[in-house]
Amino acid sequence: MLSTAFLHVDYLHLILNMYVLYIFAPLIIWKLGVIKFIVLYFGSLLAGNLLTMQFHKHELYYSAVGASGAVSGILYAAILLDPDMPLLMFPLPIPIPGFVFGLGYLLYSVYGMKKRIGNIGHSAHLGGAIGGYALMLLVHPQIFVESKLTVIHLGIPIVLLLFFGNKLK
Repeated sequence: MLSTAFLHVDYLHLILNMYVLYIFAPLIIWKLGVIKFIVLYFGSLLAGNLLTMQFHKHELYYSAVGASGAVSGILYAAILLDPDMPLLMFPLPIPIPGFVFGLGYLLYSVYGMKKRIGNIGHSAHLGGAIGGYALMLLVHPQIFVESKLTVIHLGIPIVLLLFFGNKLK
């Protein structure tokens, strides 16, 4: 459950995960400190791996590696800290607010899980994002006051997934 964070399919996978960490980790470390960052990182990793294990438990030859769940959790935690952060996403020429990206990312992960798009761990992304969201609320409860609307907007799809997630298969 933990070693997957240190294994990657190829260099592009590793570079992409490290780039996302490079962008979003400093915000969390600066605002919350290293210890809470580590809790968020490894907690999101476990959440991503647990959802992946649950979703693919009947697939004998399914395997997954990477830190994508952990990185997704860090991404979601950073969005909760700064929901209006401008994010550029190829091919869009204009920045979009972080909370809009977060919603789109969550929806795409659900869609990717359902349609099994590519050789991508969409379930790890989704589980990591949910873990990052939940752990952020635990380690930094002030977020309820600082970003109440974002907590609600990003929480609604997560709650819906918890109730209707069995329909994903």
